Amino acid sequence: MHIQTIRSIAKERGIKAGRMTKADMIRTIQQQEGNFDCFGSALDGYCDQGACSWREDCLGGSRKAAS
Repeated sequence: MHIQTIRSIAKERGIKAGRMTKADMIRTIQQQEGNFDCFGSALDGYCDQGACSWREDCLGGSRKAAS
């Protein structure tokens, strides 16, 4: 997901993104949604949060970090 889209979602939720990184914005949104704030922390590409809105972006980032 593009950073501008994430900033827009954050703004709609009243989050002052300012200088937050993409991952920090998403983790803050996850907390507001009542979910684990685990974006980008999947080990070996495993995630048990199947209904997460950020899953595709997260696992893509985790795979890159693990390489």
